[in-house]
Amino acid sequence: MVAIRRRQQRRTLAGQALGQDGARATVAITEVLDVVEEDAAEGRRTSVTELGRILGVDQPRASKLVNLAVDAGLLQRVADPADARRSLLQLTAAGLAHLEQIHEFRRSVFAAAMDSWTDDERATFATLLTRFVSALGRPTP
Repeated sequence: MVAIRRRQQRRTLAGQALGQDGARATVAITEVLDVVEEDAAEGRRTSVTELGRILGVDQPRASKLVNLAVDAGLLQRVADPADARRSLLQLTAAGLAHLEQIHEFRRSVFAAAMDSWTDDERATFATLLTRFVSALGRPTP
C-alpha cells in the first residue's frame, strides 16, 4: 500500500504528465487545481485558508501558490457571497483544460498498468478497490 501511495500521489503523476523537467511550481499549481476541482465536485467552495489546510502548507505558501495559478490564468478569485471580505477560488477554462490533460495522463498510466488484465479482472479490481476505499473512510473502533 505504501508503494501504491508513493507512486500515485498527485505530485508524482502531475510531474510525470508535465515532463521530468517540469517546473516544481507547475506541479504545485496542479495540486492546487486538484483541490479546487475536488471541492467543487463535492459542492464546496475553496478559500486560500482551506487550501492551505488541505495541502498542509502555511497561509503565505498557500497565497503564493494561488497567486501563481491566478497569474497563469488557471484560477480566479471570486467574492464569497456569504462574506464579501473573503475570496473563494474557482477554476478558469484554462485551468479545467490543464486538469483534463493531467487526468488523461493519469488514466493512461492506470490503463497501461492493467493492459494485460481481462475485463473480468478489471471489474473485480474496481469492485474490491471501491469497497476498500469506502472502508477506509469509516471510523475505526
